[in-house]
Parts: sequence; C-alpha cells; structure tokens
Amino acid sequence: MSQVTSTDLYEITMALSYVREGMRAPATFSLFARNLPPGRGFLVAAGLEPALDYLSEFRVEKSDTDEFAQVMHLPPEDLATLRGLAFDGQVRAVPEGRLVFAGEPLLEVTAPLPQAQLVETYLLSLVCHQTAVAAKAGRCVLAAAGRPLVDFSLRRCHGPEAGSQAARLCAMVGFAGTSNVAAAARYGIDASGTMAHSYIECFPSEEDAFRAFARTHRGPLTFLVDTYDTDRGVVAAARVLSELARGPGCGIRLDSGDLGLLAHRARETLDEAGLRDVRIIASGGLDEYAVDALVRDGAPIDVFAVGTRVGVAADAPCLDAAYKLVEYDGAPVMKLSSAKVTAPAPKQVFRGPGLQDVIGLETEEPPEGTEPLLRTVMRDGLRTGPPDDLGAARARFEADLGELPPAARRIEGPVPTAPQYSARLEEVTAQVRERLESRGRHGRPEERTEPTGSADPASA
Repeated sequence: MSQVTSTDLYEITMALSYVREGMRAPATFSLFARNLPPGRGFLVAAGLEPALDYLSEFRVEKSDTDEFAQVMHLPPEDLATLRGLAFDGQVRAVPEGRLVFAGEPLLEVTAPLPQAQLVETYLLSLVCHQTAVAAKAGRCVLAAAGRPLVDFSLRRCHGPEAGSQAARLCAMVGFAGTSNVAAAARYGIDASGTMAHSYIECFPSEEDAFRAFARTHRGPLTFLVDTYDTDRGVVAAARVLSELARGPGCGIRLDSGDLGLLAHRARETLDEAGLRDVRIIASGGLDEYAVDALVRDGAPIDVFAVGTRVGVAADAPCLDAAYKLVEYDGAPVMKLSSAKVTAPAPKQVFRGPGLQDVIGLETEEPPEGTEPLLRTVMRDGLRTGPPDDLGAARARFEADLGELPPAARRIEGPVPTAPQYSARLEEVTAQVRERLESRGRHGRPEERTEPTGSADPASA
C-alpha cells in the first residue's frame, strides 16, 4: 500500500477541488495538541524524523490516482490532475525530545495548498501516536528516579511498526534497552531479554532450565524465577549463579505477584548467597504509576522492564491534536467553531527559563532570555540537514526535563505549564476574528486587504 493513499478520503476530494479551482497559493497548516491528556504534565515532541522521511518521498503516481479513482467510483482520468504532485514545501518543527505543552505547534507545514492538504492525515498519524507514547515513556523515566528501564512492549503494541516506534521513543527518552530485535538493530539500541515461563516448563525443574540456558548463553545471565514458587525459584537461581560464577551483570527477573515484597525476599536470599552484584529485574504490567510506587516504597529493584501500558500509552492512548490552516495566500485565517477556536498566522514558541513559554508570531523577535523552539527542518521539499540522531534527541529531553517545574513532574496529579500568547499574536487574532465576524454580519466576503507577507502579519 502506498503511503500516499494512506489518507482520509476528504483529503483527496479537497485537494482535487483545489487543483481544479487553481488554488495553489502557499498555505500554512499548524499541527498542535489542543489539550494535554489527563494525567500528563507535559508532552514529548516525537515523530518528526519519520514525518520528514515521508514528506521527502511524497509523490502522487498513476497507481495512486488509480486507487483514488477506484474508491471514489470515478474514471481514472478524473484524478489525472493530481499525478506528479510532490511535496516541495517548507517545514518548521520542534526537534524531537523537547518537552511541549498544549497549544504549541509541534510542526508547521507551508506548501502549495493541495500538497499541504494531502499530507495532513499521515502527519497526524505519525506525530500524534509517537508524541503520546514518548510522553508516557518520559514519565516512566521520571518515576524510575535514575534506575534503568527496558522496553518490553513489542508483543502488545498495535502492530509491529508501532512496536518499532515505541522502542525508538523509549530509547529517545533514556531507556537502557529493548527486547525488540529489529528495533535494536535499526536504531542501535541495546537488545535485552531473558526467557519465558514456557521455557522453564519444558524442563524437569527450574534448576535444569537454568543450567541448560547457561550452557547455550555465556551471559550475563538473567533467570526468570516466578514460574512456580518464587522463593524457591530464587534459591535455585542463586545456586546455579554461585556455581557458574559468570561475573557481574547477571540477574533474576520477577514477573508477577507483589513485586515489592518479593524483591525484598529475593534480595535477602541473593545477599546471603554472596550474590550482592546480581540484579533484580521487575516486569509485569508496569508503567510510571507502578514504578513510582515501588521506588517510593524502597523496593530493591535494579531494573524495570515496562511493556504493554507504555507501548500503547494505555491511560492516554490518543492525543487531542489538530492540523489547522492558519494562513492562505499570505492572509491569516482561523476557525471560530465553539470549543475549537484556533489562533491564526504562522507561529513560533519562545522558551524561557523553567520552560515558561510564549506562543508568538513566526516573525516576532524572541523576547529577551528566550530561545525559539521551532526550527526550519525542510525547505523546497528537502531536509535542511542530516537526519537527527537519538543521542541528540535524548540530550534535549534530559535538558528540558531538568528545567520542568515540580508541579508538572508529578506522577500523580501533575499540573502542566500553560504557555502564554504574545501581545502581537493576540492583536492579530483579534483582527482576524473581527474580519470574519464582520463577514458573517454582512453576509458577504469583505474586500481583501494586502497579504501579510513576512514583515507584518497583522496587515490582513
């Protein structure tokens, strides 16, 4: 299936109408989250790199228009005007790994109107899913308080590609490894894994299973100890590990039950056997809430393996995000629908100390002591630089996390920072609203003023 045809039907019908009406002037669309999901003090910008890959390769071929025609029950010739359409616009975006808040553009696309319209659905799908998962994973990092985390989400994600994305996003916010072999190879992430309960069940005893595993794998070894009786499993693992003396890095994994209580008992058993360096790894339905509780209770767990709940962002799996037109042919536009009002004009986010943000116009000068978040990452359909890497994204995440106010860092009941509008953006918003409301009162379009251009966004 072509990425071009992976879209909503109305994107095609609108783009086709724009082309036939000769409406090819530049349009700017802004992609942003209207609100943060419940239980979130921040979001983590994510999905930009695959979005740029998609836009770099975007081109409508004959096979695409044939598929459009098939589902629209039209002759293929009726869609021929879309053939050859490729993305040659500009993208300004928040780099991956930065913390963002409600109302702030994650990215803005400026391109001829049919192009900017056709890419909407795919961009929303990429950015929304990945930003939601990255935020969940980032909160796990907060909860773990410096203890390593491993991604175990592949088998429960909504498809293999979603699992690959989750592994990448977890690495981006600081996870130490992933169980996902393909993602580990693709993104240079450390692969991590142990054994399943089924493996243990295939042998006469747990100890037999542990010894067989050790004969195949040099280590470090991690034994799953809770297939039958956890305390006995820990004793068997301790006996085998003591005899093998494989060195540091070995561990046992607890996957069920009262993980805090079991971890305390396991630690005592391991320490009494002289295995103070053997780590305790916990898994089994963990997310930031469970990890936070275990850390606060002082559970002697060295590594947390999180899977299902993080890979699907279980408590907040969707993002209330939008891709809205903010300027067409040089004139700022906005939506006035109840509860879904949008701010007009291309924008910039100016970040001050403590992640105090001001949303302003793209053309504004940064207020003193702030930095602009959105960067030009694509121009004329081409990347402005080499693809970003996970290390750089992780560094940005860690820097922003260090600046995040305490109220937004809370696992339970976080209070997100609310960005402010600049005076200039508020002025333009009021002017556009008045123009649109005047048009409605008079029942006819108001005479067009001069386009805003880059010098004065309020002149329309």
